[in-house]
Amino acid sequence: MELRGEKIAGTADEVRFRHQKNRVAWNEATQSYTEENEERVRRLRTGQSSVHPVERRNLERFGALSQWCNRAIHLQCASGYDTLSLILEGAREVVGIDISEIHINNARWTTEQLQMPAQWFCCDVLDTPVELNETADLVYTGQGAICWIHDIDAWANVVARLLRKGGILSLLDDHPVSWLFSQESERLEASGLNYFAHAEANQGWSDQYIGDLGKPAVQHAIKYERLWTIADVFQALVKAGLVIEHLGEHPDEYWSGFPKLNDQDKSKIPMTFSLVARKPE
Repeated sequence: MELRGEKIAGTADEVRFRHQKNRVAWNEATQSYTEENEERVRRLRTGQSSVHPVERRNLERFGALSQWCNRAIHLQCASGYDTLSLILEGAREVVGIDISEIHINNARWTTEQLQMPAQWFCCDVLDTPVELNETADLVYTGQGAICWIHDIDAWANVVARLLRKGGILSLLDDHPVSWLFSQESERLEASGLNYFAHAEANQGWSDQYIGDLGKPAVQHAIKYERLWTIADVFQALVKAGLVIEHLGEHPDEYWSGFPKLNDQDKSKIPMTFSLVARKPE
């Protein structure tokens, strides 16, 4: 994977440029998701939810999802497996938002096969339609999502406008401290990245996730990622008017981001963090 340091996106135009570059890269990467369309249908049809146990525990503090979630909106929904899993968990209706046309096409195809109550919108998350404002009992996001966002305050404002009064945000994502260690080492070795201000452009995908798509990394579309500290996320949501009700740091993974790291060293750092916030009544 080719890695190049980048300055932080400082203007709205720079943010949009990077998001659109990410759209191209994700349309390329969806090859692997499209190949899993039939398997995704099989898993959902047989009741196999992809909601992570950490997410499930966080949501259960509010009671069974079937008792309070009429609509869940999933930001950066990919091909819809996690989104439709929320129906298995008890949500009555789901809405998925993603910037990749192919992801959304996959999600719509899956929905047609299963006849589940779902709507899909293809757009930059920052352009989530205003018709969805204040319609969500739950906004759900994470599992590798916010690193693709280059304006965390604008993202938090979208979350806040989508939630009904009393609605809940559930987020589970990579712990930002994991960026400070090399993912290719058998021991904890410093990556040298700046925890407080790191953005990067890169090409290619790890073997643990999507793989080489049959071509060298340098032939892949360039994509842009951003390290957001937990404080960045926390403060953005508070500024948007939400109340943080839970913040957790976890050894739990949702993918093998450190495939060579020995278990003893892996246990020394948090792999994920979760956050639950509420829009005040």
